[in-house]
Amino acid sequence: MPSPYLPNTDADRISMLRDIGVSSVEELFQDIPDKFRNVPFKLPPPLSELELKEELRQLSNRNANLDDYTCFLGAGYYRHFVPSVVGHIAGRSEFYTAYTPYQAEASQGTLQTIYEYQSLVCQLTGMEVSNAGMYDGGTAAAEAALMACRITTRNKVAILSTVNPSYCEVIDTYASGHNIPLEKVETNLDGLASDCACLIVQQPNFFGYFEDIKTYARKAHDIGALLVVIVDPISLGMFKPPADYGADIVVAEGQSLGNPTSFGGPGLGIFACRKEYVRQMPGRIAGKTVDVDGKPGYVLTMATREQHIRRERATSNICTNEALVALATAVYLATLGKRGLRQIAELCYHKAHYAADAISKLKGYSLVFQQPFFKEFVVRCPVAPRQINQALSKNGIIGGSDISHTIDDSMLLCVTEVNTKQDIDRLVEILGKL
Repeated sequence: MPSPYLPNTDADRISMLRDIGVSSVEELFQDIPDKFRNVPFKLPPPLSELELKEELRQLSNRNANLDDYTCFLGAGYYRHFVPSVVGHIAGRSEFYTAYTPYQAEASQGTLQTIYEYQSLVCQLTGMEVSNAGMYDGGTAAAEAALMACRITTRNKVAILSTVNPSYCEVIDTYASGHNIPLEKVETNLDGLASDCACLIVQQPNFFGYFEDIKTYARKAHDIGALLVVIVDPISLGMFKPPADYGADIVVAEGQSLGNPTSFGGPGLGIFACRKEYVRQMPGRIAGKTVDVDGKPGYVLTMATREQHIRRERATSNICTNEALVALATAVYLATLGKRGLRQIAELCYHKAHYAADAISKLKGYSLVFQQPFFKEFVVRCPVAPRQINQALSKNGIIGGSDISHTIDDSMLLCVTEVNTKQDIDRLVEILGKL
Protein backbone atom coordinates (compact mmCIF):
# COMPACT_ATOMS: atom_id res chain seq x y z
CA MET A 1 0.00 0.00 0.00
CA PRO A 2 1.45 3.40 -0.96
CA SER A 3 2.66 5.49 1.93
CA PRO A 4 0.70 8.71 2.52
CA TYR A 5 3.99 10.43 3.42
CA LEU A 6 5.84 9.75 0.15
CA PRO A 7 5.18 11.85 -2.97
CA ASN A 8 5.85 9.05 -5.51
CA THR A 9 2.92 8.25 -7.77
CA ASP A 10 2.04 4.75 -9.01
CA ALA A 11 3.64 5.66 -12.33
CA ASP A 12 6.81 6.74 -10.53
CA ARG A 13 7.03 3.43 -8.70
CA ILE A 14 6.45 1.39 -11.84
CA SER A 15 9.17 3.35 -13.63
CA MET A 16 11.69 2.84 -10.81
CA LEU A 17 10.95 -0.88 -10.60
CA ARG A 18 11.40 -1.22 -14.36
CA ASP A 19 14.74 0.61 -14.24
CA ILE A 20 16.16 -1.79 -11.64
CA GLY A 21 14.85 -4.87 -13.43
CA VAL A 22 12.05 -6.14 -11.19
CA SER A 23 8.33 -6.35 -11.76
CA SER A 24 7.03 -5.66 -8.25
CA VAL A 25 7.98 -4.45 -4.79
CA GLU A 26 7.45 -7.97 -3.46
CA GLU A 27 10.14 -9.23 -5.79
CA LEU A 28 12.65 -6.89 -4.10
CA PHE A 29 12.13 -8.69 -0.80
CA GLN A 30 11.74 -12.26 -2.03
CA ASP A 31 14.87 -13.41 -0.17
CA ILE A 32 13.26 -12.54 3.18
CA PRO A 33 11.16 -15.44 4.56
CA ASP A 34 7.42 -14.72 4.67
CA LYS A 35 7.27 -15.02 8.47
CA PHE A 36 9.56 -12.03 8.80
CA ARG A 37 7.69 -9.79 6.38
CA ASN A 38 5.13 -7.29 7.57
CA VAL A 39 5.19 -8.60 11.12
CA PRO A 40 2.42 -6.81 13.03
CA PHE A 41 3.65 -4.52 15.79
CA LYS A 42 2.53 -5.59 19.25
CA LEU A 43 1.93 -2.09 20.51
CA PRO A 44 -0.12 -1.22 23.59
CA PRO A 45 -3.30 0.82 23.15
CA PRO A 46 -2.89 4.60 22.85
CA LEU A 47 -2.62 6.73 25.99
CA SER A 48 -3.89 10.15 26.84
CA GLU A 49 -1.36 12.90 27.54
CA LEU A 50 -1.97 12.56 31.28
CA GLU A 51 -1.46 8.78 31.18
CA LEU A 52 1.63 9.08 29.02
CA LYS A 53 3.25 11.59 31.39
CA GLU A 54 2.63 9.26 34.31
CA GLU A 55 4.18 6.32 32.45
CA LEU A 56 7.25 8.37 31.54
CA ARG A 57 7.54 9.55 35.16
CA GLN A 58 7.55 5.95 36.36
CA LEU A 59 10.20 5.05 33.80
CA SER A 60 12.39 7.99 34.84
CA ASN A 61 12.17 6.92 38.49
CA ARG A 62 14.03 3.74 37.57
CA ASN A 63 17.14 5.86 37.01
CA ALA A 64 19.50 6.62 39.88
CA ASN A 65 18.82 10.26 40.69
CA LEU A 66 21.86 12.10 42.01
CA ASP A 67 19.55 14.15 44.23
CA ASP A 68 18.72 10.93 46.08
CA TYR A 69 22.24 9.49 46.14
CA THR A 70 25.56 10.58 47.58
CA CYS A 71 28.07 10.42 44.72
CA PHE A 72 31.82 9.80 44.89
CA LEU A 73 32.24 8.95 41.21
CA GLY A 74 34.52 11.00 38.95
CA ALA A 75 36.97 9.76 36.30
CA GLY A 76 36.13 12.49 33.79
CA TYR A 77 32.66 13.80 34.63
CA TYR A 78 32.07 15.48 37.99
CA ARG A 79 29.22 16.58 40.17
CA HIS A 80 29.61 20.20 41.21
CA PHE A 81 27.04 22.68 42.42
CA VAL A 82 25.45 24.71 39.62
CA PRO A 83 24.12 28.14 40.73
CA SER A 84 20.51 28.68 39.62
CA VAL A 85 21.47 31.78 37.64
CA VAL A 86 23.25 29.52 35.12
CA GLY A 87 20.04 27.77 34.12
CA HIS A 88 18.04 31.00 34.10
CA ILE A 89 20.36 32.67 31.59
CA ALA A 90 21.22 29.63 29.46
CA GLY A 91 17.50 28.80 29.27
CA ARG A 92 16.47 32.14 27.78
CA SER A 93 14.79 31.62 24.42
CA GLU A 94 17.19 33.87 22.49
CA PHE A 95 20.08 31.63 23.57
CA TYR A 96 18.29 28.32 23.86
CA THR A 97 17.18 28.32 20.22
CA ALA A 98 20.22 30.03 18.72
CA TYR A 99 21.82 28.37 15.71
CA THR A 100 25.16 28.74 13.96
CA PRO A 101 26.26 32.40 14.22
CA TYR A 102 27.60 32.68 10.65
CA GLN A 103 25.40 35.72 9.96
CA ALA A 104 26.96 38.25 12.32
CA GLU A 105 24.26 40.86 11.76
CA ALA A 106 21.67 38.46 13.19
CA SER A 107 23.81 36.79 15.85
CA GLN A 108 25.43 39.51 17.92
CA GLY A 109 24.17 38.16 21.24
CA THR A 110 25.38 34.62 20.59
CA LEU A 111 28.70 35.84 19.23
CA GLN A 112 29.28 38.05 22.26
CA THR A 113 28.64 35.16 24.67
CA ILE A 114 31.16 33.05 22.73
CA TYR A 115 33.69 35.89 22.84
CA GLU A 116 33.19 36.29 26.60
CA TYR A 117 33.56 32.53 27.05
CA GLN A 118 36.83 32.54 25.08
CA SER A 119 38.14 35.45 27.16
CA LEU A 120 37.35 33.62 30.41
CA VAL A 121 39.07 30.46 29.16
CA CYS A 122 42.20 32.46 28.37
CA GLN A 123 42.17 34.01 31.84
CA LEU A 124 41.66 30.59 33.41
CA THR A 125 44.41 28.77 31.49
CA GLY A 126 46.83 31.65 30.98
CA MET A 127 46.86 30.95 27.23
CA GLU A 128 46.56 33.65 24.57
CA VAL A 129 43.72 32.39 22.37
CA SER A 130 40.75 30.07 22.76
CA ASN A 131 38.24 28.65 20.33
CA ALA A 132 34.48 28.48 20.82
CA GLY A 133 34.61 24.91 22.12
CA MET A 134 34.84 21.34 20.83
CA TYR A 135 32.47 18.43 21.39
CA ASP A 136 34.03 17.36 24.69
CA GLY A 137 37.36 16.92 26.44
CA GLY A 138 38.26 13.80 24.47
CA THR A 139 37.69 15.33 21.03
CA ALA A 140 39.52 18.48 22.12
CA ALA A 141 42.56 16.36 23.06
CA ALA A 142 42.38 14.51 19.76
CA GLU A 143 42.14 17.74 17.78
CA ALA A 144 45.15 19.05 19.72
CA ALA A 145 47.17 16.02 18.62
CA LEU A 146 46.28 16.58 14.96
CA MET A 147 47.02 20.30 15.30
CA ALA A 148 50.47 19.53 16.71
CA CYS A 149 51.20 17.28 13.72
CA ARG A 150 50.28 20.10 11.33
CA ILE A 151 52.46 22.62 13.18
CA THR A 152 55.54 20.42 13.50
CA THR A 153 55.02 18.51 10.20
CA ARG A 154 55.68 15.33 12.18
CA ASN A 155 53.56 12.21 12.09
CA LYS A 156 53.79 10.67 15.54
CA VAL A 157 52.06 11.40 18.86
CA ALA A 158 53.25 10.45 22.36
CA ILE A 159 50.82 10.22 25.25
CA LEU A 160 51.62 9.69 28.91
CA SER A 161 50.36 6.42 30.43
CA THR A 162 48.59 8.34 33.21
CA VAL A 163 46.14 10.07 30.84
CA ASN A 164 42.44 9.16 31.14
CA PRO A 165 41.90 5.88 29.17
CA SER A 166 38.73 7.28 27.57
CA TYR A 167 40.73 10.20 26.17
CA CYS A 168 43.36 7.78 24.88
CA GLU A 169 40.71 5.85 22.97
CA VAL A 170 39.32 8.99 21.31
CA ILE A 171 42.81 10.25 20.42
CA ASP A 172 43.71 6.84 19.00
CA THR A 173 40.54 6.80 16.88
CA TYR A 174 41.31 10.24 15.45
CA ALA A 175 44.99 9.44 14.88
CA SER A 176 44.35 6.10 13.18
CA GLY A 177 42.21 7.83 10.56
CA HIS A 178 45.23 9.95 9.65
CA ASN A 179 47.71 7.06 9.87
CA ILE A 180 49.38 8.73 12.86
CA PRO A 181 50.91 6.24 15.31
CA LEU A 182 50.05 6.84 18.97
CA GLU A 183 52.76 5.82 21.43
CA LYS A 184 52.18 5.52 25.17
CA VAL A 185 55.15 6.50 27.32
CA GLU A 186 55.75 6.06 31.03
CA THR A 187 56.25 8.96 33.43
CA ASN A 188 60.04 8.66 33.20
CA LEU A 189 59.59 9.41 29.46
CA ASP A 190 61.63 6.38 28.44
CA GLY A 191 60.71 5.63 24.86
CA LEU A 192 59.85 9.22 23.98
CA ALA A 193 60.78 9.35 20.31
CA SER A 194 62.72 12.34 19.03
CA ASP A 195 60.36 12.71 16.05
CA CYS A 196 57.14 13.10 18.04
CA ALA A 197 54.86 16.00 17.18
CA CYS A 198 53.67 16.38 20.74
CA LEU A 199 53.60 14.92 24.21
CA ILE A 200 50.11 14.73 25.75
CA VAL A 201 49.92 14.84 29.56
CA GLN A 202 47.15 15.32 32.13
CA GLN A 203 47.27 17.58 35.19
CA PRO A 204 46.09 16.29 37.63
CA ASN A 205 46.32 12.92 35.92
CA PHE A 206 43.65 10.23 35.63
CA PHE A 207 44.55 8.89 39.09
CA GLY A 208 44.10 12.33 40.63
CA TYR A 209 47.65 13.26 41.54
CA PHE A 210 49.92 15.94 40.10
CA GLU A 211 52.61 15.33 37.50
CA ASP A 212 56.02 17.01 37.16
CA ILE A 213 54.86 19.01 34.16
CA LYS A 214 57.87 21.33 33.99
CA THR A 215 60.14 18.34 33.36
CA TYR A 216 57.79 17.04 30.66
CA ALA A 217 57.67 20.48 29.04
CA ARG A 218 61.45 20.75 28.98
CA LYS A 219 61.94 17.29 27.47
CA ALA A 220 59.21 17.81 24.88
CA HIS A 221 60.58 21.17 23.80
CA ASP A 222 64.15 19.80 23.69
CA ILE A 223 63.11 17.47 20.85
CA GLY A 224 61.03 20.14 19.09
CA ALA A 225 57.68 18.68 20.18
CA LEU A 226 54.70 20.59 21.57
CA LEU A 227 53.32 20.02 25.06
CA VAL A 228 49.57 19.35 25.15
CA VAL A 229 48.11 19.53 28.65
CA ILE A 230 44.71 18.17 29.67
CA VAL A 231 43.57 19.99 32.81
CA ASP A 232 40.80 19.92 35.40
CA PRO A 233 39.46 23.49 35.07
CA ILE A 234 38.24 23.58 38.67
CA SER A 235 41.81 22.93 39.88
CA LEU A 236 42.94 26.15 38.19
CA GLY A 237 41.11 28.08 40.90
CA MET A 238 44.05 27.41 43.25
CA PHE A 239 46.89 25.94 41.18
CA LYS A 240 49.14 27.47 38.53
CA PRO A 241 47.68 27.73 35.02
CA PRO A 242 49.21 25.56 32.25
CA ALA A 243 50.80 28.58 30.59
CA ASP A 244 53.07 28.94 33.62
CA TYR A 245 54.70 25.57 33.10
CA GLY A 246 55.22 25.63 29.35
CA ALA A 247 52.03 24.30 27.79
CA ASP A 248 51.62 24.97 24.08
CA ILE A 249 48.04 23.69 23.79
CA VAL A 250 45.58 23.31 26.68
CA VAL A 251 42.41 21.24 26.56
CA ALA A 252 39.86 20.30 29.19
CA GLU A 253 36.39 18.93 29.79
CA GLY A 254 34.28 21.95 30.68
CA GLN A 255 31.28 20.02 32.04
CA SER A 256 32.29 20.73 35.64
CA LEU A 257 32.01 24.48 35.05
CA GLY A 258 28.28 25.02 35.47
CA ASN A 259 26.88 21.95 33.73
CA PRO A 260 25.21 18.87 35.27
CA THR A 261 26.56 15.36 34.74
CA SER A 262 23.46 14.41 32.69
CA PHE A 263 24.35 10.71 32.38
CA GLY A 264 27.68 11.61 30.79
CA GLY A 265 26.81 14.37 28.35
CA PRO A 266 26.72 16.78 26.69
CA GLY A 267 30.24 17.94 27.35
CA LEU A 268 32.31 20.95 26.37
CA GLY A 269 35.77 20.65 24.90
CA ILE A 270 37.81 23.59 26.16
CA PHE A 271 40.61 24.38 23.71
CA ALA A 272 43.27 27.11 24.05
CA CYS A 273 46.76 27.64 22.68
CA ARG A 274 49.56 30.13 22.15
CA LYS A 275 48.78 32.94 19.71
CA GLU A 276 51.46 31.86 17.24
CA TYR A 277 49.47 28.68 16.53
CA VAL A 278 46.06 30.30 16.05
CA ARG A 279 46.00 29.67 12.28
CA GLN A 280 46.13 25.93 12.93
CA MET A 281 43.54 25.97 15.70
CA PRO A 282 40.46 23.87 14.93
CA GLY A 283 36.88 25.02 15.35
CA ARG A 284 35.35 28.45 15.53
CA ILE A 285 36.81 31.62 16.97
CA ALA A 286 34.72 34.69 17.77
CA GLY A 287 36.46 38.05 17.54
CA LYS A 288 35.59 41.60 18.59
CA THR A 289 35.74 44.52 16.18
CA VAL A 290 34.01 47.87 15.52
CA ASP A 291 31.56 48.87 12.80
CA VAL A 292 31.69 51.95 10.58
CA ASP A 293 30.19 54.01 13.41
CA GLY A 294 32.82 52.86 15.88
CA LYS A 295 30.41 50.65 17.83
CA PRO A 296 31.65 47.26 19.06
CA GLY A 297 30.63 44.20 17.09
CA TYR A 298 31.37 40.48 17.12
CA VAL A 299 32.18 38.13 14.24
CA LEU A 300 33.55 34.69 13.57
CA THR A 301 37.16 35.28 12.60
CA MET A 302 40.42 33.67 11.45
CA ALA A 303 38.57 30.94 9.53
CA THR A 304 35.73 30.79 7.03
CA ARG A 305 32.84 28.35 7.14
CA GLU A 306 34.26 26.61 4.09
CA GLN A 307 37.38 25.70 6.06
CA HIS A 308 35.30 23.33 8.17
CA ILE A 309 33.79 21.45 5.21
CA ARG A 310 36.87 20.82 3.05
CA ARG A 311 37.22 17.23 4.25
CA GLU A 312 40.86 16.18 4.37
CA ARG A 313 42.10 19.73 3.69
CA ALA A 314 40.25 21.25 6.66
CA THR A 315 41.98 21.93 9.97
CA SER A 316 39.04 20.12 11.61
CA ASN A 317 35.81 18.44 10.59
CA ILE A 318 34.00 19.60 13.72
CA CYS A 319 31.61 22.06 12.09
CA THR A 320 29.90 23.27 15.25
CA ASN A 321 30.62 24.25 18.82
CA GLU A 322 28.91 23.53 22.12
CA ALA A 323 27.48 27.05 22.30
CA LEU A 324 24.82 26.44 24.95
CA VAL A 325 27.20 24.51 27.23
CA ALA A 326 29.88 27.17 26.66
CA LEU A 327 27.34 29.84 27.61
CA ALA A 328 26.61 27.98 30.87
CA THR A 329 30.35 27.82 31.53
CA ALA A 330 30.76 31.56 30.91
CA VAL A 331 27.86 32.36 33.26
CA TYR A 332 29.28 30.02 35.91
CA LEU A 333 32.77 31.56 35.78
CA ALA A 334 31.42 35.11 35.71
CA THR A 335 29.13 34.36 38.67
CA LEU A 336 31.83 32.79 40.83
CA GLY A 337 34.65 35.10 39.85
CA LYS A 338 38.26 34.43 40.77
CA ARG A 339 37.60 34.25 44.51
CA GLY A 340 34.57 32.01 44.14
CA LEU A 341 36.38 29.54 41.90
CA ARG A 342 39.27 29.44 44.34
CA GLN A 343 36.86 28.68 47.18
CA ILE A 344 35.30 25.81 45.20
CA ALA A 345 38.77 24.42 44.45
CA GLU A 346 39.83 24.67 48.08
CA LEU A 347 36.67 22.89 49.24
CA CYS A 348 37.33 20.06 46.78
CA TYR A 349 40.95 19.82 47.88
CA HIS A 350 40.39 19.80 51.63
CA LYS A 351 37.34 17.52 51.57
CA ALA A 352 39.15 15.01 49.33
CA HIS A 353 42.13 14.97 51.69
CA TYR A 354 39.87 14.56 54.71
CA ALA A 355 38.22 11.55 53.03
CA ALA A 356 41.52 10.02 51.89
CA ASP A 357 43.03 10.33 55.37
CA ALA A 358 40.00 8.73 57.03
CA ILE A 359 39.77 5.84 54.55
CA SER A 360 43.49 5.11 54.72
CA LYS A 361 43.13 4.48 58.47
CA LEU A 362 40.59 1.70 57.90
CA LYS A 363 41.80 -1.87 58.18
CA GLY A 364 42.50 -3.31 54.73
CA TYR A 365 42.43 0.04 52.90
CA SER A 366 45.42 2.07 51.75
CA LEU A 367 46.28 4.92 49.39
CA VAL A 368 48.04 3.64 46.28
CA PHE A 369 49.90 6.90 45.57
CA GLN A 370 51.58 9.27 48.00
CA GLN A 371 51.97 12.22 45.60
CA PRO A 372 49.94 15.41 46.08
CA PHE A 373 46.42 15.16 44.65
CA PHE A 374 43.47 17.46 44.05
CA LYS A 375 39.98 15.93 44.38
CA GLU A 376 40.53 12.32 43.25
CA PHE A 377 42.61 9.58 44.81
CA VAL A 378 43.13 5.83 44.40
CA VAL A 379 42.35 3.45 47.25
CA ARG A 380 43.40 -0.19 47.38
CA CYS A 381 40.52 -2.18 48.82
CA PRO A 382 40.35 -5.39 50.91
CA VAL A 383 37.73 -6.88 48.53
CA ALA A 384 36.84 -6.34 44.90
CA PRO A 385 35.65 -2.76 44.22
CA ARG A 386 32.65 -4.19 42.38
CA GLN A 387 31.43 -5.77 45.61
CA ILE A 388 32.07 -2.56 47.53
CA ASN A 389 30.11 -0.50 45.03
CA GLN A 390 27.19 -2.92 45.21
CA ALA A 391 27.11 -2.58 49.00
CA LEU A 392 27.41 1.22 48.79
CA SER A 393 24.57 1.39 46.27
CA LYS A 394 22.26 -0.42 48.70
CA ASN A 395 23.04 2.36 51.16
CA GLY A 396 22.27 5.18 48.72
CA ILE A 397 25.90 5.87 47.79
CA ILE A 398 27.46 5.84 44.33
CA GLY A 399 31.02 4.68 44.89
CA GLY A 400 34.19 5.30 42.94
CA SER A 401 35.36 4.03 39.57
CA ASP A 402 36.58 0.43 39.58
CA ILE A 403 40.08 0.57 38.07
CA SER A 404 41.11 -3.00 38.99
CA HIS A 405 42.00 -3.59 35.34
CA THR A 406 44.81 -1.06 35.84
CA ILE A 407 45.68 -1.42 39.54
CA ASP A 408 44.64 -4.58 41.41
CA ASP A 409 41.63 -4.21 43.74
CA SER A 410 41.68 -0.43 43.45
CA MET A 411 39.01 2.24 43.29
CA LEU A 412 39.23 5.85 42.09
CA LEU A 413 37.21 8.03 44.46
CA CYS A 414 36.24 11.65 43.87
CA VAL A 415 35.17 14.27 46.42
CA THR A 416 33.84 17.68 45.42
CA GLU A 417 32.34 20.66 47.24
CA VAL A 418 28.85 19.08 47.17
CA ASN A 419 29.99 16.22 49.44
CA THR A 420 29.39 17.19 53.08
CA LYS A 421 31.41 16.03 56.07
CA GLN A 422 28.43 13.86 57.00
CA ASP A 423 28.49 12.26 53.53
CA ILE A 424 32.19 11.46 53.86
CA ASP A 425 31.85 10.12 57.41
CA ARG A 426 29.00 7.86 56.31
CA LEU A 427 31.09 6.57 53.39
CA VAL A 428 33.97 5.81 55.77
CA GLU A 429 31.62 4.08 58.22
CA ILE A 430 30.17 1.77 55.55
CA LEU A 431 33.60 1.01 54.09
CA GLY A 432 34.81 0.10 57.57
CA LYS A 433 31.98 -2.41 57.98
CA LEU A 434 32.96 -4.09 54.74
